[in-house]
Amino acid sequence: MSELIVDKVKDFLQSLLPSLGLELFDVQFRREGHGWVLRVFIDSESAVSLDDCSVVSRELGRYLDVEDFIESAYHLEVSSPGLERPLRSREDFIRYCGKSAKVKVHEPIDGRKILEGIIEKVEDENISLKLADGSSVQFTFEMINKARLTI
Repeated sequence: MSELIVDKVKDFLQSLLPSLGLELFDVQFRREGHGWVLRVFIDSESAVSLDDCSVVSRELGRYLDVEDFIESAYHLEVSSPGLERPLRSREDFIRYCGKSAKVKVHEPIDGRKILEGIIEKVEDENISLKLADGSSVQFTFEMINKARLTI
């Protein structure tokens, strides 16, 4: 049921957000504590503003009220992925080239499974990270377990 709700919300938002200059980052619907939370993360090329979140919350709220496919009570939250956002695609690495990141890889590279540095470049399938010691390390997106921006 939860996947169906997420899919319907994603479909609606993917038609709404481009007209607002925004893009969908993630949708989650899960039980937390004694209730349900519908959490929506929006993004944009520039910073996401509080007004952006308010507009999306209002439009999504109207849609959910009309369609009424969520049977249980829930709280709606709309926000940005934040400054330390996850990097979930090769395109994210391209977009944030020059920014600081922390990358956890499945298998050690030069004896390390956790790499921290500046995203240097993305070429074909290879991502290059410049480490604090000045050296660079290369890896492919498939080698990544988890990655996020750092501040």
